[in-house]
Amino acid sequence: MCRVLDLQQAVLARNDEAAHALRTELTARGTTVVNLLSSPGSGKTALLEHELTLARERSVPVAALTADLATENDAARLARSGVPVKQVLTDGLCHLEAGMLARHLDGWLPEPTRLLFVENVGNLVCPASYDLGETLRVVLASVTEGEDKPLKYPTAFGLAQLVVVTKTDIAEAVGFDEAAFRANVERVNPGVEVLLTSVRGNQGLGTLLDRALAAAEGTPPHSPVMARQPLHDHHHDHATVPSRS
Repeated sequence: MCRVLDLQQAVLARNDEAAHALRTELTARGTTVVNLLSSPGSGKTALLEHELTLARERSVPVAALTADLATENDAARLARSGVPVKQVLTDGLCHLEAGMLARHLDGWLPEPTRLLFVENVGNLVCPASYDLGETLRVVLASVTEGEDKPLKYPTAFGLAQLVVVTKTDIAEAVGFDEAAFRANVERVNPGVEVLLTSVRGNQGLGTLLDRALAAAEGTPPHSPVMARQPLHDHHHDHATVPSRS
């Protein structure tokens, strides 16, 4: 068990170094990274497509990179916004890593890009442990996923700098208890902002873009208690970390 933990620490420490280097490089060129995490089916692609379209309409230079195990469906959807989009297929890996992201950005990321939205693999376990050099980390959950989602995935929600609830147009139909969800978020991440959104119901649209622009302009994002230690010092929601050798 100690050997597994040592491997986990080494992999995450290496990733932290790569993330720091990427963050420094992108900051120097005026690019702010927004890392979007969620379970599959949360509606983050639909929300992101809307926010990218709005950014283009506002003449904000943005780009998006989306990661999946297979298919380029999400990239095709996001490209409808009219902004530069790149698909990354992870070949079975359940998360992005900072070094992987840097390689895919090299030679592709347009100049200038004010905001880079990274749509991580649909998974709230492994991606939560990996810093991608982001300035703003956002965790999304739909109203259909249960009010106890933050308690089931404490690392993902505990490290979030912004929590977004999606599909609120069907909240009443599925019996979503907003107060209970907010209370559970507060338990794992005191003080983090929770946004309510619905693409179909036209609720809260543009707010994610506003928060991303605020971070890009220097407004300090929420500082989670859990984030005051390096990611590899936490007790994560998984036992092992896969490495790409």
